[in-house]
Amino acid sequence: MNNQQTAQTGAPKPPKVMKESKNKIRVEFERTSRWTRFRVKYLNAGFVATTLFKIFRFVLLLGVAYVIIFPFYSKIAGSFMAEEDFADATVKLVPKHWTLDQYKYIMGQSVFFKALGNTFLLSTLCATLQTLTCCIIAYGFAKFKFKGSKVLFYLVIFTMVVPHMVLRASMYQEFFNFHPLYIKPFIEGIKNIGGEGGFWAGFNAAKGIKLLNSQWPLVILSITGLAYKNGLYIFMLRQFFKGVPDELEESAYIDGSGVFRTFVTIIIPLSVPMMLTVFIFAFSWQWTDNFYTNLFYTNEPDLMPTIVKAAAGWAPDSRTKVMASSAARNTAALLIIIPLIVIYLFFQKSLVQGIERSGITG
Repeated sequence: MNNQQTAQTGAPKPPKVMKESKNKIRVEFERTSRWTRFRVKYLNAGFVATTLFKIFRFVLLLGVAYVIIFPFYSKIAGSFMAEEDFADATVKLVPKHWTLDQYKYIMGQSVFFKALGNTFLLSTLCATLQTLTCCIIAYGFAKFKFKGSKVLFYLVIFTMVVPHMVLRASMYQEFFNFHPLYIKPFIEGIKNIGGEGGFWAGFNAAKGIKLLNSQWPLVILSITGLAYKNGLYIFMLRQFFKGVPDELEESAYIDGSGVFRTFVTIIIPLSVPMMLTVFIFAFSWQWTDNFYTNLFYTNEPDLMPTIVKAAAGWAPDSRTKVMASSAARNTAALLIIIPLIVIYLFFQKSLVQGIERSGITG
């Protein structure tokens, strides 16, 4: 009776266990039909829901990839187009006449390699100063407790959300008439206490140093921890230092090592991947920076960000002048990106390790 019910319901029979020898046991299962196995495996709510979610995720990623990749691809395709392709309305994404004339023309300009060298030196200098300054500040926030430390750290975080356009006018005025530590204005104000306008008249009338059209504003901002994205770098390094075991530093202090020596000999070697990550970020942002370049340079400096704007005027005169100028500008932008891609390929492993240890990821 039970066997008949089992056969009618289609439920599998329990396996047969047969002992062939002392140490060998053979288990035989009754094989179900292919349709039953297919129905159990694929025709169920869990499998259907998982499949639909995978399809939705694929379509979503495909759409996001299109939005990100298509503009980049159009720039690449336009950089290889000849003048005939700009005049041909049927040419959209794939050039008919492949050429390197735009790359040759832009790289043939005498200012191109000069701007490349200047940008590399300036980016390396600023990135190095930012990395060292942010490392010291972050170590202080992570390992030392003092009054007001939380307030200061919150102010550092606040700099990450304040648009730099808000500080544009004040930074321009600061470096247009720069006073180191405001010593001279203070002295001039004291001298003018008995004069017309009093202290503040003398303070405001003091003449400072004009640092515009030079690299000094960028260098000073990097040293003082006020440069672009420094709040983010300090946060990343602080999160890394908080993960360093205190026992390492305590052991060094017991052996007679001071704070500075411990920082240099123990903490710095441990934080090389993290510091390299911050350096790459700082170098990349300085390399492509257009905000500070336009703010502190009233002329046209020989730097890579200005090459993109100047490249539009380098296009030869033709009936497709507008499209050729746009293509020349896009080609110059691609030439700026290439060094960053090379840096990423060489330091990809260290960059990923630094991001993983920064506490940004979960």
